[in-house]
Amino acid sequence: MERGENVKITKETVEHVANLARLYLTEEEKEEMAEKLNSILEYMDKLSELDTKDVPPTSHVIPIQNVFREDEVFDSLPLDEVLKNAPDSEKGFFKVPRVIEE
Repeated sequence: MERGENVKITKETVEHVANLARLYLTEEEKEEMAEKLNSILEYMDKLSELDTKDVPPTSHVIPIQNVFREDEVFDSLPLDEVLKNAPDSEKGFFKVPRVIEE
């Protein structure tokens, strides 16, 4: 489809998409949805008329900066404290049921 070529959403198109999505729409809802989708497409056509060749691409409309904190080095929890709520442990590790069959 060429840029600027008008596309029209019909009630039949809405019925088809609703059927694929397993949605039940009344006749009034189908008409309303077709109108709304067509108004969105008209707006997109209007936007495509704008000259944006000198507009830099943006990923966010507001400036965003990294919010991560600096890494901090500190002592780990004592092993007995870490394993105290473990259902089972062995040699300082959590022991879990085997799930891989040979």
